[in-house]
Amino acid sequence: VERDLLAAPDSAAVEQRAGIMSGRAHLAVILARGLGTRMRRDHDETELDAAQQAAAKHGRKAMMPVAGGRPFLDYILSSLADAGLTQVCLVVAPDHEAMRDHFARHPTHRVTLDYVVQPEPTGTADAVLAAEAWTAGRDFIVLNGDNLYPVDALRALADLDEPGLVAFDRDTLIRDGNIAPERIQTFALLDVGPDGLLRQLVEKPDEAEFARLGGGSRGVSMNVWRFDRAIFQACRDVGLSARGERELSQAAALAVTRGLRFRVLPIAAGVLDLSGRGDVEDVSRRLAGLEPAT
Repeated sequence: VERDLLAAPDSAAVEQRAGIMSGRAHLAVILARGLGTRMRRDHDETELDAAQQAAAKHGRKAMMPVAGGRPFLDYILSSLADAGLTQVCLVVAPDHEAMRDHFARHPTHRVTLDYVVQPEPTGTADAVLAAEAWTAGRDFIVLNGDNLYPVDALRALADLDEPGLVAFDRDTLIRDGNIAPERIQTFALLDVGPDGLLRQLVEKPDEAEFARLGGGSRGVSMNVWRFDRAIFQACRDVGLSARGERELSQAAALAVTRGLRFRVLPIAAGVLDLSGRGDVEDVSRRLAGLEPAT
């Protein structure tokens, strides 16, 4: 099932849906707007077929054919459906015809797809803001369009009944996913209080912060969250990052300083990351034989 929400829904629909907060979440927002800068870069040791080369050339990570030729996004949608997240918003670029064409040819049956356009690649916090009208006041899950998360992690967030995030175990990420040890410092590391609430989130920590946070031993964020509508104000107010973007991790950190509570769910499981061309072969190998059901 596919719908188009490039414009905000009518007010009657918003009023009908607004106020349905907490409880089990059924909405998921997939951030699929990025430029795919790493994916566009050549990788001398990587051999891609023609379809994969075309996806890499345009930075279309979510639409990268893997395993038997199905796009990576199909595996993400299948995992969301398995976790009971049946209403999905794809935050996309204006030129997202390849994605639309795919789902026109292969309609989804387990999830409903909506499209929201983020006109410019101005950061993940702005991407979340683009979906504000779509959420209509309800709690929702946010996840990257270039990561395949374990179903148990998605289900735990959906069942949480309050804002929160998954804290992945560093050693398990390295052992069971395709995350190299040296990449841990490029993610956001977590400082969690004895009450299980997020105290601090440090994106791409320097050496001193990396050591202070135990080298990621206290938890690594892979940018999968459960939010309520309070996050939108932090996304509006957060300053620009060093890259000149409004980053979701920094918006969440700002929200924490303002007193918002995020429950941290520790999970020991791997994540498949499809950031660059060098990831395609390994991801395809790990997904071989799995048939996504969307």
